[in-house]
Order: sequence, then C-alpha cells, then structure tokens
Amino acid sequence: MESLLTEYVQFQEAAFSARCAYSMQHQSRSGLLEVDHFYPRKKKDLIQNHDNLFPASRHCNGKKGDTWPNRGESTAGCRFLNPCKEMDYGEQIFEDPHTHELVGVTPAAKWHIRVCGLNADHLVQERLRRAKHWKTIRNRAIVVRRGIPHQAAQELVTNFQEEVELMIPEISPPPQS
Repeated sequence: MESLLTEYVQFQEAAFSARCAYSMQHQSRSGLLEVDHFYPRKKKDLIQNHDNLFPASRHCNGKKGDTWPNRGESTAGCRFLNPCKEMDYGEQIFEDPHTHELVGVTPAAKWHIRVCGLNADHLVQERLRRAKHWKTIRNRAIVVRRGIPHQAAQELVTNFQEEVELMIPEISPPPQS
C-alpha cells in the first residue's frame, strides 16, 4: 500500500508539475507536497479513489484539513473548487494586479480562497515578487558591462527566468465590471 501511495504521489506531482493543486506554489518553494484528501470523509475508505487525492502544500493542506461545507454553506454555493474537474484560476479565481491578493467571483471561489488560506502573506508576497520579476524580464533592456562575456550575462538572465517560472504562475486579473 505504501509503495502504491508513493507511486501515486509521484504521478500527481507530475500531473500538477510539482505544484500544490490549490495555491499553484511549486514544491521547490513550499517544501515537499503532501497528499490531500479532497473529500475528507472518503479518507477512511480502504481503497482510495485517485480522483480524491491531490498534491498540496503543507500550508494549504493544513488550512483545508478535514473542512467541508455544512448544509447552510452548501446551500449558499460554498464548496471547494476541484482543479481536476473545473477551471478555477482565470474563471472563478483572479489576482488583483495591485494587491496581488486572490479574488473569487463565485461563492465557491470566495469560500475556497478563504478556507485554503490562499491570501496568506507568504503567497501574496510570492505573487508580488513574481509580478515584479516578470515586469523586469519583459520591460528592461539588459546592459552588459565591458569585460563581462555575453554568454555569462545570457546565462544569468536564463537562470533568473527559470527561478521566476518556479514561482506561482501568473493569474489573470478580475474581469472589468
């Protein structure tokens, strides 16, 4: 059973590009990913349905825990967004381009953001740094000083871009009202 779970975790990490299913934070930044039971009540089943297991950062997995919407919350449209069955980012969850906080446009997205702690300081700060870094990469001319080989400068830029690509990916701003 243990080796089967290990194989599944490796499969999910590949399917999610080694990113948390909820925050999209890469494991190189969040630490090793944990296995989240999307629907926690199914955790006790002897045979785990792979559709119920997602890679999650310790932060998101800890915040989500065994939480599930109660009847009143469900009636109000509150629920977790299932990243394998629906579009979450760019359709229900957006990034405010000024604060870099996530904004939900549906009751489910608002609840999902709150319960998973997706606007935690460390995630907002990573999105802010990512936005600044992409702006630098896209809008700044690189000036190579005399004596620095062009190849070394190009390698530095490539390494910087690779680091930025490991940050939380760019998220669309909310649609205009």
